[in-house]
Amino acid sequence: ELARDNIYVTTVAPGMMRTGSHVNAKFKGRHDIEFAWFAASAGAPLLSMDADRAARKILAACRRGQPSLTLTFAARLQIVANALFPNLIGYAMQLVNRFLPESQGTEGDRSRAGSEVRRLIPDWLTRAADKASARNNETKSKSL
Repeated sequence: ELARDNIYVTTVAPGMMRTGSHVNAKFKGRHDIEFAWFAASAGAPLLSMDADRAARKILAACRRGQPSLTLTFAARLQIVANALFPNLIGYAMQLVNRFLPESQGTEGDRSRAGSEVRRLIPDWLTRAADKASARNNETKSKSL
């Protein structure tokens, strides 16, 4: 209904962005382990995309009037797999949920920034995400 007025809408499914936000993201539960899996995923090339590259792709899609855009390989794979095998993917998500870290009593109720709990993960696993932190001005912890 907007196209008749030359207004185009682009829906973007970004997947994981490599913005460097892992240092300022808030984590509850088992803080160290939650940070470790998130930071490693945020820097993994097949799971995440550089924020500048994502922005260029989004702008290009908007200029073309493209109705939808899925950025990362992992997001595309998940969409296709869910379309082809919805029940299997549902069961797989239940299985993945079992392997996520469990909470650890009341200590896990308090949220902590990634920069506070960074001790479990080796630096080489977060190198790409750490570079993005510096590039995107995420290196100073922000109090919200």
